Amino acid sequence: MEEVKATSAWVASRSSHVIVDSSGLQTAVDKIKCPIPKVEWDFEGIHYFDGGPLTVQYLFVLDALNFCFWPDKDLSYDHLASGLKTALQNDKHAFDADRLQTYTGPQLCELLKWPRPLPLEDERIRLLHEVGVELERSFEGKAAKLVDSCGNSAASLVGLITSHFPGFRDHALYKGHQVFLYKRAQIFVADLWGAFRGQGYGSFNDIGSITIFADYIVPAVLRQMGVLRYSSALSSVIDANDEISSGSEEEVEIRSCSIYAVEKMKELIWTKFGKKVMSIELDLWLWSVGIQCPSLQHHRTLSIFY
Repeated sequence: MEEVKATSAWVASRSSHVIVDSSGLQTAVDKIKCPIPKVEWDFEGIHYFDGGPLTVQYLFVLDALNFCFWPDKDLSYDHLASGLKTALQNDKHAFDADRLQTYTGPQLCELLKWPRPLPLEDERIRLLHEVGVELERSFEGKAAKLVDSCGNSAASLVGLITSHFPGFRDHALYKGHQVFLYKRAQIFVADLWGAFRGQGYGSFNDIGSITIFADYIVPAVLRQMGVLRYSSALSSVIDANDEISSGSEEEVEIRSCSIYAVEKMKELIWTKFGKKVMSIELDLWLWSVGIQCPSLQHHRTLSIFY
């Protein structure tokens, strides 16, 4: 994940719309102190888990579709996770690789029991088909085989996912420089680690290399905490709920500066308290804070990556 960290730092050092506030970082770390409040994976009770390969298949399908809920104000990640869980409980073959290749938009809505078209529905279907085709071609149709191929390395698993599945290639160009973010590929690793409690399919010898998952919620929480400061123009756009273009300087800065800021938070926690924390732990805590704040103002971008 060094390329994610390095390119995010590169953006942060040149950012003009988003600033990582050093005094805000200090204040936030002092307030957090240690230990970081513990947030359990699936604290909401919305995920499927049976302790075996079917859970891995479920999580990979979930994270293939885990993006862009905001255009439908009634839709959230919870609906996706719990809807897929119910679908799998009703039909253990719902996510077989050959089935994934045939779903239509209306069929996906029916699977999720959602009463209207999903945001970016055509893209969601395209990505489901992509996952089904490549799992069948390279991994005997099983996401568990994909995980088995990584040698218990989180970084290797992210590399495998992004090389085999183009829909997970969360890249951007910023001032002529390639930036790597890999939100959904990394969150699949984190979901495995959390679901299996670091054992079996969730055992990774380098889990600490994973960064935060740059989405909508975590940057908004960091802004609220004073860790991120936005330009007046960007603040106005976000506070007005106006859309920010995918791949724009503003969007790349929001996401990259969030990754960089949390890396600096980790360093400060170690310096101040002598405690090592992982980005996964900070991300889960920040995200849990954010979803409990309905008035939180986040940026709005139509994107398949988050």
